Amino acid sequence: MTDAEDLRRRTAELLAAHPPATTDRLDFLRARFDAGLAWVHFPEGLGGLDAPRALQAVVDAELDAAGAPGNDPGRIGIGLGMAAPTILRFGTDEQKQRFLRPLWTGEEVWCQLFSEPGAGSDLAALATRAVRDGDRWVVDGQKVWTSSAHLARWAILIARTDPDLPKHRGISYFVCDMTDPGVEVRPLRQITGEAEFNEVFLTGVTLPDAHRLGEVGEGWRVAQTTLMNERVAIGGARMPREGGMIGVAADDWRTHPELRTHDLHQRLLKLWVESEVARLTGERLRQQLTKGQPGPEGSGMKLAFARLAQEISGWEVEFLAEDGLTYDDWTLRRPEGVDFTGRQAGYRYLRAKGNSIEGGTSEVLLNIVAERVLGLPPEPRTDKDVAWKDLPR
Repeated sequence: MTDAEDLRRRTAELLAAHPPATTDRLDFLRARFDAGLAWVHFPEGLGGLDAPRALQAVVDAELDAAGAPGNDPGRIGIGLGMAAPTILRFGTDEQKQRFLRPLWTGEEVWCQLFSEPGAGSDLAALATRAVRDGDRWVVDGQKVWTSSAHLARWAILIARTDPDLPKHRGISYFVCDMTDPGVEVRPLRQITGEAEFNEVFLTGVTLPDAHRLGEVGEGWRVAQTTLMNERVAIGGARMPREGGMIGVAADDWRTHPELRTHDLHQRLLKLWVESEVARLTGERLRQQLTKGQPGPEGSGMKLAFARLAQEISGWEVEFLAEDGLTYDDWTLRRPEGVDFTGRQAGYRYLRAKGNSIEGGTSEVLLNIVAERVLGLPPEPRTDKDVAWKDLPR
């Protein structure tokens, strides 16, 4: 078994062979992956050492202390948090070898082609079609709310491969080449003025069958792995006490005593306590992850994240009064990531409105928590055994 001391030794050897001060950033990241220090819980040869997930913190601490470069997780979060665990679980050996290394080093950005204009909250009702043509698939359809599509080299894609089956059973899961000439990416300008989201049109896009993850028709089961990891990635990121948006709000309170009121103080205290509860719950969830795949509990964390982000940003705008309404730049931009803490209060307030939609709407997540965590009876569903082609649309 690899232990903490062994990881410190391996990390020291990496730093000695590739000094961060004199080694090209990409070369260092590739060497780190090859040394098994990228994600230590992954298998050997795939960036890991089959070590306990909790020991990743040992490696990260040693590398941070040495000033080693990171892989910019904010830019490649979809690849790290959603594509990688899905490829690891369902991919072939060839797929793992091809995709995981450049995914982790950030050489190839990933996006997620799941949501559709006519199948948002009811994702399984998606209409994008993939039709088999020998050893390839031809895909036609439209996806929406696709973060980083304007940067992505690859996408994880779910498409309908059998319209004669009920909606959950006629879906397959693919890796889509975003450079295919049939892929068109259009920006979606948001309330913030930015266009970090996109809509993606797929017209005659060809995918080799070798880029299918899981069996034909098993795409919904594969997608559940992606979705559970997505919710953990959004709502369960590790933070210190007063990390994230509650830290910004607390700093505002300390910096502007002239704006304080009793009511705002009581509300801030309540939000601070709830944020700390969410942070500690996230720590417990990550400890559970060391023992296996994420479960539906991640939906609860994502719910808490969305609610707190919206309430804290609303409190901040109210506390700062007219200064909370200022905005720095409405220019249409297509950023590489989302910055919830580095910009003005007005940006945080507007951007947080999307937190209850992206990564699963709060309404859908409430159903998941009710049914899969609390064990409550599910809502009646009349479309469960009906062929997708026969469903009203």
